[in-house]
Amino acid sequence: MTAEIQVVRDERALDAAFEVRREVFVVEQEIPVELEYDELDATSTHLLARAADGTPLGTARLISGEQALAKTGIAGRVLLGRLAVLKAARGTGLGAALVDAVEQAGRELGAEECELHAQVRAMGFYEKLGYIAEGPEFDDAGIPHRSMVKAL
Repeated sequence: MTAEIQVVRDERALDAAFEVRREVFVVEQEIPVELEYDELDATSTHLLARAADGTPLGTARLISGEQALAKTGIAGRVLLGRLAVLKAARGTGLGAALVDAVEQAGRELGAEECELHAQVRAMGFYEKLGYIAEGPEFDDAGIPHRSMVKAL
């Protein structure tokens, strides 16, 4: 399955990205909707993956600048979050392509590192992409997570 990944530049594309997140996190993982969307959505860079016919397949967001510094406590680090791929597109390499696109956007902003908060059950996926766990396990929306970092 081939997909095109683009930075979200309009409300329609943002709505599509949010719908992917709703399907994956709110419907599938039963995360309360009030925890899924936050104040960082307004200032983050969102990426959207679409099939050739325009159907949304996946999304991710990049937190940078002062917001990233506030979340990570480390200058020169961006934060990858809300990576979501619809069931139909899982196992196709789309998740890895979205991670790569976020990393590239971070490099373009001058970031030296990328941090993410991985669900513990998904850590193997990120390890294959070069991420290294750091710090203790923590709870986020009732799901165990670990911080992971990769040098860009």
